[in-house]
Amino acid sequence: MSSKMLTAYCMKTKEKNCPMHNAVITKTSRGGYMAQGDDGKGNKMTTMLSEANALQAVKDGVAKKSW
Repeated sequence: MSSKMLTAYCMKTKEKNCPMHNAVITKTSRGGYMAQGDDGKGNKMTTMLSEANALQAVKDGVAKKSW
């Protein structure tokens, strides 16, 4: 993960490394971390993250924590 930005693959536009806006980090039932947000055009995006990247995104203010 690059600093100060979360990126994901947009299924609708087929764009790779699209910046994620309004990201919210959630914990899965198996203990993983997932970021959900949009691409700024209203298309929903989801990506899986490591614990370190998820906590760093919350610390940097890029994403909100939902747990």
